[in-house]
Amino acid sequence: MSNLPEPAPHPDEPHASAGLAERLNWLRAGVLGANDGIVSTAAVVVGVAGATTATGPILAAGAAALIGGAVSMALGEYVSVSSSADSQKALIATERRELEEMPDEELAELAYLYEQRGLSAETAATVARELTDHDALGAHLDAELNIDPDDVVSPWTAATASAVSFTVGALLPFLTAVLLPAALKIPVTFAAVLVALALTGGLGAYLGRAPMLRPIVRVVIGGVLALGATFLIGTWLGSSGAVG
Repeated sequence: MSNLPEPAPHPDEPHASAGLAERLNWLRAGVLGANDGIVSTAAVVVGVAGATTATGPILAAGAAALIGGAVSMALGEYVSVSSSADSQKALIATERRELEEMPDEELAELAYLYEQRGLSAETAATVARELTDHDALGAHLDAELNIDPDDVVSPWTAATASAVSFTVGALLPFLTAVLLPAALKIPVTFAAVLVALALTGGLGAYLGRAPMLRPIVRVVIGGVLALGATFLIGTWLGSSGAVG
């Protein structure tokens, strides 16, 4: 019987929750999608608004930025996560086949891996045998590849999260630039975008359990630079007569 004390509960720590990679992937894609939607759509509508006060061009440009960006984000995320998931599945299949074809060699390999981590040869062999009896595939995937077979990320989840969050983020600058009077379009869009970026930056830091100030400052400065650059270019194009 073990003399070790009872483990203290840590419900917020990653090891206490199953499906961590899936949820973190969803949240990561969501936060990045929202930031991208806010900045890219705002940059487009502010740039066009700097060139012309007509609602039609702003509406067309904003709608194109919103729809095209959402589709692009979803496709990019799907392709990226699919590649990662395919790689993980291939590694799992290989490990499963090796366990079926040469179980003794795999058991020795598992014991060796635990011995390399600091266990004595006897303890490593015992741990390897007990883990193999409990879940051979899971033990080998964890020790050799740091993979959880039940935690392979879903490309559909990431793609959906990116598309939805991009759209939600893009709607804010799109609606402010389209619906507000000409005199308020640019200042209100600027203000709304910077507030939204601060919120998403803070949310991203909170989800990652990191200090919030630096991420908030980083995304707000990035937003100011993006909107300022497109507004100046749009204003120059409008005043030069390049945009009628």
